[in-house]
Amino acid sequence: MEKDEIASRASELELPRSVELRFVGDALGLCADGMELVEDFRELLPRLRQDRLGRELLVRAARVKGAGEPVVIDATAGLGEDSLLLAAAGFAVTLCENDPVIALLLADALRRAANEPQLEGIVGRMRLVEGDSVDVLGSLDRAPDVVYLDPMFPARTKSAAVKKKFQLLHHLEAPCADPERLMGAAIAAGPRKVVVKRPAKAPLLAGVKPSHSVAGKAVRFDVIVAPRP
Repeated sequence: MEKDEIASRASELELPRSVELRFVGDALGLCADGMELVEDFRELLPRLRQDRLGRELLVRAARVKGAGEPVVIDATAGLGEDSLLLAAAGFAVTLCENDPVIALLLADALRRAANEPQLEGIVGRMRLVEGDSVDVLGSLDRAPDVVYLDPMFPARTKSAAVKKKFQLLHHLEAPCADPERLMGAAIAAGPRKVVVKRPAKAPLLAGVKPSHSVAGKAVRFDVIVAPRP
């Protein structure tokens, strides 16, 4: 999506009274409560180095043996940072985002990243779809290798930047209200595995027990491996 189209769509969106979308230089920003959020994928460049990607918990959890370019559906894309990690690791990623404001912020981040030599090849493996991920998962022509779920949860972190991001996003999108529907659609899509991001001590999403988990101090990735025919 080009900048002019993004600007046009931003001007047409109905926003909560306290929220504003405006360009900050060349980047679309979300502004509210005296805070400003601009997604910039360049900030993730240190994590995209090949010697670090293999240690990312998400990449380890999503890895698929024998797949040259595994296909992932990120059903809860948000601002796309996890999808960027997966794309950098060689996955082809479809990003689903239902909230039109977040989807527009993500589209603008992808637009700018496509003009960065260090990022253009990575974002070339990322495709954004705006809409209900349950509908997207139910209309696929073929089963993906992985479905990734990261339902929004309250941030528990000492990072002021991350806290600010969650505060602003909560103006737009509430935590997942129907985890059973989301998990059911993910499994029904027929992937080789479903990967679910959770706070380290949080209960299982929709009560579905994982085959295994890849855990860190703050978060864990529950992996539901589908039985092979």
